[in-house]
Amino acid sequence: MSAQDGDTTTATGRAPTRALVLHPDIRGTDTARDPEGALAEAMALARALPGIALIDGQVVRLPRPHPGHLFGSGKVAELKARIEADEIELVLVDGPVSPVQQRNLEREWSVKLLDRTGLILEIFADRARTREGVLQVELAALSYQRTRLVRAWTHLERQRGGLGFVGGPGETQIEADRRAIDTQMVRLRRQLEKVAKTRELHRAARRRVPYPVVALVGYTNAGKSTLFNRMTGAAVMAKDMLFATLDPTMRAVVLPGGLEVILSDTVGFISDLPTQLVAAFRATLEEVLEADLIVHVRDIAHPETEAQAADVESILADLGVAQSVPRIEVWNKIDLLPADDPLLTVAARRDTVYPASALTGAGLETVFAAITAALDDERHETVLDLAYDQGRARAWLFSEGVVLDEEPGDTGSTIRVNWTARQRRRFESLLAPDAADGQGADD
Repeated sequence: MSAQDGDTTTATGRAPTRALVLHPDIRGTDTARDPEGALAEAMALARALPGIALIDGQVVRLPRPHPGHLFGSGKVAELKARIEADEIELVLVDGPVSPVQQRNLEREWSVKLLDRTGLILEIFADRARTREGVLQVELAALSYQRTRLVRAWTHLERQRGGLGFVGGPGETQIEADRRAIDTQMVRLRRQLEKVAKTRELHRAARRRVPYPVVALVGYTNAGKSTLFNRMTGAAVMAKDMLFATLDPTMRAVVLPGGLEVILSDTVGFISDLPTQLVAAFRATLEEVLEADLIVHVRDIAHPETEAQAADVESILADLGVAQSVPRIEVWNKIDLLPADDPLLTVAARRDTVYPASALTGAGLETVFAAITAALDDERHETVLDLAYDQGRARAWLFSEGVVLDEEPGDTGSTIRVNWTARQRRRFESLLAPDAADGQGADD
């Protein structure tokens, strides 16, 4: 499978790094993905990395992974000849590569080697823009590097104790490197805690705004940012490229029916997401955890759209997103399907599926109506007793238009409301700030 890239120089004026992508297809591996499709995704990942001239990609079938080199000796020699013939400088292996395997293959082939985790980390490092995004990438990268410390330099030992006692050598270089990484990780976590507190203040402020939060989620390159841009008019990076969006973006939007919502564009999900990134980017994806509605954007024209959807649902479950959070599916990119495609018939039979094209705008009116309907929950009557010093909560109820009647009393008012479960949750988030106001806090 060849995919020559035509760029001859990078933005810095240097010649791009010539890269080869290898997808190990290990016999007996339990995977629903087609090897050629997986290779195509890996090559798309490689193209997302700047300064890369992608020379080719190849599926390498293996009976079993070799513990020392991943590939058998014959395949290693065969690939070495190809690497030398094509003047390859970087080999990208679409899968996990142990530190020992990486070290041995780099020695054997005289190239730099990255596995899938390393490649995704490189892309994230290039794309991060916000303070939190940069810190999260650095933390994930250090966690990954810590696992890459293999005993390649045990001969680089520091001096023994000054008193010359008989015993083993002093601190080895690998131990010093690990200690330095641990120190740096502690520093980054402290900085992230400060950033997380700032983000929590922003979220608390948004909870006081009577707007529901709609989170766009989906597999990377499914078209979330294109849909976000069409709905908001924002200039969010939207390219036919994996991980075009990394940092979360939020905008207030008025839907055609008049409903005001806060729309959140999130980082795209991907199969085999590195464990370091699942943990490190949990804070970045907290917007999804607090969403009132999740809009799952799918690239319905992709040959592995079902597998991609399963990966997204799996990651949402790992993040702790409850099934009780309402969600709809937007089957995006219908402009790439023929008009009589059977998938469109399937979509018509499902209540929460809406075919559309974020690029052309086809079907988006139905999507907007579905979002409005999903957030217009069934209403219930409730009687509330509010003290007179809870003025902000009372004003919020009237601004929402949910008050049926009010009876003043000696210490407060009894208010009868007709509201949705979402409005009730937002009202409850106002009670703590109002309690603080009652103690003299200034709005």
